[in-house]
Amino acid sequence: MKKVFSKEDIARTVTRLGREIATDYRGKNLVLVVILKGSYLFAADLSRAIDIPLQIEFMRASSYGASTCSSQQVEIKLDLEGDLNNKDLLLVEDILDTGRTLSALYHHLLQRQPASLRICTLIDKRERREINIESDYVGFNLEEGFIVGYGLDYNESLRNLAEIYHFEEDASQETLSP
Repeated sequence: MKKVFSKEDIARTVTRLGREIATDYRGKNLVLVVILKGSYLFAADLSRAIDIPLQIEFMRASSYGASTCSSQQVEIKLDLEGDLNNKDLLLVEDILDTGRTLSALYHHLLQRQPASLRICTLIDKRERREINIESDYVGFNLEEGFIVGYGLDYNESLRNLAEIYHFEEDASQETLSP
């Protein structure tokens, strides 16, 4: 596997995103809506980089299963509870790829009438974009490839890697130290 983003690259980028978000949401009722499972590491670091009061909630959706290709179907497995009125929601996602998952979640949450709804993605990858959706905050742009590490997985494995790597299915037997 080939390293794409180092620990240092990730840390600098998360710090930059945290500053931008804090500036934009100062004085607002910010709720980070973390999309599980892939965004958990990014969201933990991002929440510490945002120096204003915020809440954290979790949603879980899936469109990949045990493959490197999207199944085309988005299933919401864990939804937000409670009233979202007067709350400024920021969807936190690890990667914007086909756009199917984020689009489905975005439109699902819009129906709940939050005060505002925006998107923050660590990685914007346009190679397989099928749905026209844009992220308001982007960490990295990536042209192509399936990536793992820093929360991103292949078949529920390799999330624990501290850096982000290009992945090929035949490389799944390799050992990398986190």
